[in-house]
Amino acid sequence: MADQQEWHYTQPVVGIGVMVIKDGKILLGQRQSQSTHGEGQYAYPGGKLDHMESFEECAKRETREEAGIEITNIKLIRLLNFKDYAPRHFVDIAVRADWESGEPRVLEPDKVADWAWYDFDSLPKPLFKACPSAIEALTTGQVYWDA
Repeated sequence: MADQQEWHYTQPVVGIGVMVIKDGKILLGQRQSQSTHGEGQYAYPGGKLDHMESFEECAKRETREEAGIEITNIKLIRLLNFKDYAPRHFVDIAVRADWESGEPRVLEPDKVADWAWYDFDSLPKPLFKACPSAIEALTTGQVYWDA
């Protein structure tokens, strides 16, 4: 049986990205060198969908594990055939969620340097390559992106 790293190169993985919104601002953190891709780029919480897990369960779990906050009102905003970090290939499901409780804190320092709330019109750069299409989907309603 191939190890997990090798498996990521032979078939797509389902990822869930969680755009958490509080008071009109979005939560973003800068990815660290231990991340598998996108080092130094800003991204919202997210991760791989576990076997038999619902999209909502994954969104809540990843947000709790990475930033220590609770979310509510989870809605699909975008589906992306995501190949920007080849040879990795993801089916990226972006959801938006409202902040419910807790203050963002770094719980996985090997993956994220910090968490902060940003206005949509003054986002930090560079953004993780899946983020712009999710932000565009939020404003335009386009939900399907094939690459």
